Amino acid sequence: MSDKIALKNALISVYHKEGLEPIVRQLVRHGVNIYSTGGTQTYLEELGATVLRVEDLTGYPSILGGRVKTLHPKVFGGILGRRELADDLLQLDEYEIPQLDLVIVDLYPFEDTVASGAAEEDIIEKIDIGGISLIRAAAKNFKDVVIIPSKDQYTALGGILEHGAETTLAQRKAFATAAFAVSSHYDTAIHGHFSGGSFAHREVGTKVLRYGENPHQQGWFHGDMEALFDQVHGKELSYNNLLDIDAAVNLIADFTEPTFAILKHNNACGLASRATLAEAYGAALAGDPVSAFGGVLIANREVDAATATAMHDLFFEVIIAPSYSNDALEILKQKKNRVILIQKPCAFPDRQFRTLLNGVLEQDRDLSTQSASDMRPVTTEVPTQRELADLVFANKLVKHTKSNTIVLAKDGQLLASGCGMTSRVDALRFALTKAKSFGFDLNGAVMASDAFFPFPDCVEIAGNEGICAVVQPGGSIKDKDSIDYCNAHGIAMVMTGVRHFKH
Repeated sequence: MSDKIALKNALISVYHKEGLEPIVRQLVRHGVNIYSTGGTQTYLEELGATVLRVEDLTGYPSILGGRVKTLHPKVFGGILGRRELADDLLQLDEYEIPQLDLVIVDLYPFEDTVASGAAEEDIIEKIDIGGISLIRAAAKNFKDVVIIPSKDQYTALGGILEHGAETTLAQRKAFATAAFAVSSHYDTAIHGHFSGGSFAHREVGTKVLRYGENPHQQGWFHGDMEALFDQVHGKELSYNNLLDIDAAVNLIADFTEPTFAILKHNNACGLASRATLAEAYGAALAGDPVSAFGGVLIANREVDAATATAMHDLFFEVIIAPSYSNDALEILKQKKNRVILIQKPCAFPDRQFRTLLNGVLEQDRDLSTQSASDMRPVTTEVPTQRELADLVFANKLVKHTKSNTIVLAKDGQLLASGCGMTSRVDALRFALTKAKSFGFDLNGAVMASDAFFPFPDCVEIAGNEGICAVVQPGGSIKDKDSIDYCNAHGIAMVMTGVRHFKH
């Protein structure tokens, strides 16, 4: 038995009319009855086609400013009626519902309207209801109905109509597959708008990377790097480069004064804020000149010749900055594989996604950054202005460091951090050892923790090393133990009430 179905009745309701004329002329040539409404009906009649009005079929005019036109049993019954079921055919006859064999529809331009900066009420009006319902209904009943969900399928339909007004099951299923892709993308775009620009709905390109995290893993990047950066020199970015670049741009965004950061494995090994960028680089490098080898560097000011000269002898993978002087570029380009990126102003998604198990986790990005006014003193000793500035600096950094983490800072410079530890005490001990190994004087330094102290051991250890002020979120049932120790030893402690886990 043939799976071919002849096209006898078509419903056409489109927003964009471009490319429709050849299809209409072929349908007319094959004697297919055409149902339509509104602006599409007018367009078809101007082409000379005889059009059966949807309003005459349903007995209802277009209402509510055009919001309701095709949403009626006499339309959807004709689409969803199953031709192989006798009961369905009897009901179609009983209610005088024509069998619709072809549905041509496209959707209101929701994404274009959003992109145009239109008012919210105009965006809402471009959420298609009737069109998306027609697409889903016709695609669901692909055994009997052809669905053309956008002008992208006009060419394929035109090719079929050149040989007659009938389709095969395989052709109908192919059109249905395309239809569900259209409806899925459309609904995801709407969800993205309502949820604040979720990355999931964006149209992205795919770039094949040399490999993934390790050479035996394949890697891809799905996104638009050209919207974020201009790469003016160097080799192709790797999977691991991209991870570090992501960490770097998120970190530097929290600093307004001239700041330089050096990252390895998504954590800052050097960070400093100074009056000039060259000074900031020097202080950042001093934080850990060993780990800086092969790192990713980022600045929030133009890289000048002095900074480039200071950087040039260090082997690093990537440098990111908003701009570079001509002299700086001439210096930096002397290493052929060194990647030089110019960061463009760009809004980043406010959602994060991570695949795990058999699904995906989604969460809001951590956009909470605490200023001096957010730091509540809980000890008798209160931080000095210098200490408070360092606490703000350290707390920004702790937010962007893998948990469990402790950050030690002094005079706008990262002295050391313990990151990714299973114990906060271990994180502190590691940071202290590292800071002393590079010759830093910890007297007068401050300590930041990503989460509360369940016991007073961290403040005890830090106090014995000369740490003078501490910032932590608080919230432990034993907060008082840490506060009491600080009070007894003249250490200032502030709490923010905001935890900054990062895994």
